[in-house]
Amino acid sequence: MPSETLWEIAKAEVEKRGSNGSEGDGVEIGEKSVFFIGSKNGGKTTIILRCLDRDEPAKPTLALEYTYGRRAKGHNTPKDIAHFWELGGGTSLLDLISIPITSDTLRTFSIVLVLDLSKPNDLWPTMENLLKATKSHVDKVIMKLGKTNSKAASELRQKMWSNMPKDHPDRELIDPFPIPLVIIGSKYDIFQDFDSEKRKVICKTLRFVAHYYGASLMFTSKSEALLLKIRGVINQLAFGIDKSKSICVDQNKPLFITAGLDSLCQIGSPPVSDNDIGKLHAHSPMELWEKVYEKLFPPKSIYTLKDIKDPARDPQYAESEVDEMRIQKDQELEQYKRSSSKSWKQIDLDS
Repeated sequence: MPSETLWEIAKAEVEKRGSNGSEGDGVEIGEKSVFFIGSKNGGKTTIILRCLDRDEPAKPTLALEYTYGRRAKGHNTPKDIAHFWELGGGTSLLDLISIPITSDTLRTFSIVLVLDLSKPNDLWPTMENLLKATKSHVDKVIMKLGKTNSKAASELRQKMWSNMPKDHPDRELIDPFPIPLVIIGSKYDIFQDFDSEKRKVICKTLRFVAHYYGASLMFTSKSEALLLKIRGVINQLAFGIDKSKSICVDQNKPLFITAGLDSLCQIGSPPVSDNDIGKLHAHSPMELWEKVYEKLFPPKSIYTLKDIKDPARDPQYAESEVDEMRIQKDQELEQYKRSSSKSWKQIDLDS
């Protein structure tokens, strides 16, 4: 029999993780999972490699990829394990979101949404599609978990509010994401050269979305200083390191806002005139922000499952020799189908 692939080993590890909380000496081993989703070519792999101190070039992510990291709590103590998952293809492979998120992993699971700030027209649909698909699956897992372990499901629902202080004035106005969420705006080096008004709209919109979902928000680029700050945030998710309390809401600087430290009062109203607000016919605050945002940045065509039905035909994976062989095999298949069809018709006539 062929040996197991890395993918099969990783999948098996996820399925059994719920029962593997300790090693032979009885010392508990901490395990957490961080799932990177976001814009296609948005820099997810680069962030993961930086967090793992791996000095290697980032390669395009094919579908769903897995890696892991270890970190010791102290001298002569077992190392905590962090499982890193990355969804490639932007919004074209939403069905794969369900693979790493299971009832066994959910209690120690976090989402990192990486959005390409240099492509503001794709930003909202990318964010909306990925968060909607992820939230839908997580809600289903929690509901399923509630049927077998109601206490665990209840703890997860309570944990949603852990980042929001009990005396926060916006507690009744937000809807926290069901599991920890961090939103990262990448390619800040390009974004910082945008027109001031455009930067203002993007910053305020992302601040509202992050605050509404009880998420942290931060911008990054290839800058070593910014990458180090992002690394600290990811390490907090992956290994439980103390959370940063720093904050920067200045739109002329890279945003850095830890969950629970922002407020609707500080964010302000959507950047649009009172006359225009009445014409937008929004049914919720989120929909109002969407309409205001897309008025300035109308969405362009974005990859979805409908756009690329067959990943083998995606131009980003083109390889001449493989593609030529594929064309040949497709032609042979079509010829076989035609000949088979003729044979069946002949059988019907004979009968």
